[in-house]
Amino acid sequence: MEELAEVIAIENGMISVVSQVKSSCNSCSQVSTCASGQVAKAIPHKKLSFTLPLSTFLNNQRVQVGDCVVLTLPEIDVLKSAWQVYLLPIIGLLSFSAMGQWLIMQKVLSHELLALGIGLTGGYLGYRLAKYLQNHSDYQGKLQPKILRLIPKLLVVDVK
Repeated sequence: MEELAEVIAIENGMISVVSQVKSSCNSCSQVSTCASGQVAKAIPHKKLSFTLPLSTFLNNQRVQVGDCVVLTLPEIDVLKSAWQVYLLPIIGLLSFSAMGQWLIMQKVLSHELLALGIGLTGGYLGYRLAKYLQNHSDYQGKLQPKILRLIPKLLVVDVK
């Protein structure tokens, strides 16, 4: 995944960049009739700011305020993060609900509300596991954007 960002500051080996948040709804032909398109139009475009270490790739090039850089995130890490955040709570909910239902069939539990509570507990445990995995320092480093390449600003030549 790549995104363009503009350099707004450089100091102490750190580079601050700002990127425009874009909605894919603007390019869709159904934007005028789709509810998501209407919401995308109503919400003003926001900017994201990042402060990143100046990569060794860019040390060979002269980076100036106003230059554009290409930020990248490995797609496999983004997909793994999405899998953890969305599926682990669902898997916990379904597996613990099945266990609660089995306990009812075995007459260990007397009421279905207890099985429901077990299922919700499994969903919560799946959520906590996903949160723990997302907050792990090794994994957070993989989800930090990195500067891939520099796109220098164009020189303006005034011909008289």
